[in-house]
Amino acid sequence: MQNLVDSINEQITVFQENAVLQVAKGNKAAGARARKAALEIAKLMKEFRKASVEAAK
Repeated sequence: MQNLVDSINEQITVFQENAVLQVAKGNKAAGARARKAALEIAKLMKEFRKASVEAAK
């Protein structure tokens, strides 16, 4: 489960960096990378929820 948490944190960092570039500098490519990272975060969060429920049993 630690690997999953590390992956989530990595994607959050990628999202934050690219979102700032898009907002501050109008970088359209950074916006696309931020959106891609957001989708990956959503997928990883679902996996985390499943793993967390299993660990709680």
